[in-house]
Amino acid sequence: MQPFALQEVKLTGGPFKNAQDVDLKYILALNPDKLLAPYLIDAGLPEKAPRYGNWESSGLDGHIGGHYLSALAMMYASTGKPELKKRLDYMIDQLARCQAKNGNGYVGGIPQGKVFWERIHKGDIDGSSFGLNNTWVPLYNIHKLFAGLRDACEYAGNKQAKQVLIGLGDWFVDLIKPLSDEQIQQVLRTEHGGINETFADLYILTKDKKYLETAQRISHRAILEPLLAHEDKLTGLHANTQIPKVIGFEKIATLTGKRDWSEAAMFFWQNVSQTRSVAFGGNSVREHFNPTTDFSQLLRSNQGPETCNSFNMLRLSKALFLDKNDVSYVDFYERTLYNHILSSQHPEKGGFVYFTPIRPNHYRVYSQPETSMWCCVGSGLENHTKYAELIYSHSASDLFVNLFIPSTVNWTNKALKLTQRTEFPYQNQSELLVETAKPQEFSLNIRYPKWAENLTVLVNGKAQSIDGKPASYVAINRKWKSGDKVTVRFKTTTRLEQLPDGSNWSAFVNGPIVLAAKTSTADLTGLFADDSRMGHETKGKLYPITSAYALVGDPATYLNRVKPTENLRFTLDSLTLQPFYEVHDARYQMYFQTFSQAAYDEQKARMKQQEAEALALEALTVDKVNCGEQQPEVDHQYKGEKSESGYDDEQFWRRTRSYITYQLQNKTRTGKYIDIYTLENTTPDTMQFLINGKPAEILSRAGKTIRLKADDNEVITLTIKAQDGKNTPRFHQIRLITN
Repeated sequence: MQPFALQEVKLTGGPFKNAQDVDLKYILALNPDKLLAPYLIDAGLPEKAPRYGNWESSGLDGHIGGHYLSALAMMYASTGKPELKKRLDYMIDQLARCQAKNGNGYVGGIPQGKVFWERIHKGDIDGSSFGLNNTWVPLYNIHKLFAGLRDACEYAGNKQAKQVLIGLGDWFVDLIKPLSDEQIQQVLRTEHGGINETFADLYILTKDKKYLETAQRISHRAILEPLLAHEDKLTGLHANTQIPKVIGFEKIATLTGKRDWSEAAMFFWQNVSQTRSVAFGGNSVREHFNPTTDFSQLLRSNQGPETCNSFNMLRLSKALFLDKNDVSYVDFYERTLYNHILSSQHPEKGGFVYFTPIRPNHYRVYSQPETSMWCCVGSGLENHTKYAELIYSHSASDLFVNLFIPSTVNWTNKALKLTQRTEFPYQNQSELLVETAKPQEFSLNIRYPKWAENLTVLVNGKAQSIDGKPASYVAINRKWKSGDKVTVRFKTTTRLEQLPDGSNWSAFVNGPIVLAAKTSTADLTGLFADDSRMGHETKGKLYPITSAYALVGDPATYLNRVKPTENLRFTLDSLTLQPFYEVHDARYQMYFQTFSQAAYDEQKARMKQQEAEALALEALTVDKVNCGEQQPEVDHQYKGEKSESGYDDEQFWRRTRSYITYQLQNKTRTGKYIDIYTLENTTPDTMQFLINGKPAEILSRAGKTIRLKADDNEVITLTIKAQDGKNTPRFHQIRLITN
């Protein structure tokens, strides 16, 4: 199975074309000189504009620049807009200047990059899940540049990008040459994106085996080995750290014939897509994989599935589909494309979503070009440039229609054009119009979606006898001529889809489209993000889950309450269900709890008490750190030595044999106490506490909770020191509270 180039497929209308157009405006609103500033600074060249703020000036400097190269290249391939190529060529030229100034093939925007990489080269390595030598995910950062240069070559044919990429690759090969395999695996403990994949891509570009050998050497064994054994060791891991690694495993497998690596990628995909993903295709809570048997954290949290995860799951799904020719990968791809990716951009104002909560009556936050430089802005820039990548595919002789999206495909080698006219999902049919220079015989393979109740195909108005079933292709083989028209019709129904843990929460789904209801426009604090470190997280009130709409009574009656109106809209008592990708600027409900009447009364009373206790604690909290979780620790300026983090008994933790430190924000100066929660009982002789460098006053120590007296500074630096090199307890959470 082969994909078509983005240049060969054009969107012609519908929500995906709108999303592409909106993304184009966002891309052009960004200033290339600001994105280049970190690279110029690192190379010792004068800046042409000050760098952006937010994540671009707090440790991940330069990461958006790499994503921007990819977005420019793919949007240029998709639209042919000259301004995109002009910007891409300019950025590549400036990066080449930086590389020449550095003189050793290196180019990057990582703060104090030369000092950092020299330490790694010498084997001085102190790494954790997101901090390597107290630098924020540097390999993840530089992977974005590797990928951007690759995409500039692949999608836009920029030859200078290829030379910069080869120089950067050679520098990296030399960088890690002195390191043992054990040291490399130690480096790979820290999030590093899909850097193994980009070295496989370098091999494809150059046929130089050293790059393929490097790709295998920098593949993370701690993730690969359980997957090779078909063992699920994912719960508690930072989700988007893992997915790009697996994309690399799959690409390396296709180049080396390592069938077991490909089977490992398939096992991972099956596990994540079928047991860890919610209805709209996303996965994770607070960026981590939750237990497959318990999705309750997702239902409670305002930090639901991360868009980057779905960006990478689509890349993995595409790779496996092309390798295995299994249409089930397209079923997941389509579900995630419509419901997560399409919904993750504001359809009018632009702006990308980081977290998509499934907590009832909550909402999402959208980025802004001048304020927001998160990872999901980087992947968001790319997401809406490449909707055309898998609408069609082909074998040596036959054409495959995978998705029902208004578009055209020009199969240049066959002198064949196919135009698809459809209003799906608002209309359950699609028309395919053939144009060919001369009559030619081939099979037109039309996907029979897993969600379709039935499927009929007409050629020039005549019904065809089809041999196919859901999650397969229907093949129409004939000698095609210009003007031939194929009509595809299918039936969809609305159904309830449970969460994978089997709990009593379900979403309404029609065909592949997840339905949701707008519930309120109140308390949408921070709807469009400011430039604060956590601007991507909602700040508005958490409404009690007990106040959400629930389905109560006989399960046989639930679907009967859903009444269709028009344009994929349905009434559910006082609510209106509509495609989730249409829901913006509002709180919403996607998942609905189901109860018998007796169970409802009992559950409501119990949850009301639990909610009241949780909300009361949040009301007292000025700031908090979830120890061992990537973003909360980065947000609170974590630093440490001889420290490790983990996940036990469904709780994250961090401990140290030296020290750890966090910065707590006390802007209103109302925080009076610091409560430290551990996973085991504490003893006085194992640690020392400092607040802003001075010994802290310990007010109480009871079991697994320690209370310190806070000072009244706006920023409180808490340092925890281990005594005599002994491990501290596992710290789970730290809260600055008012009383």
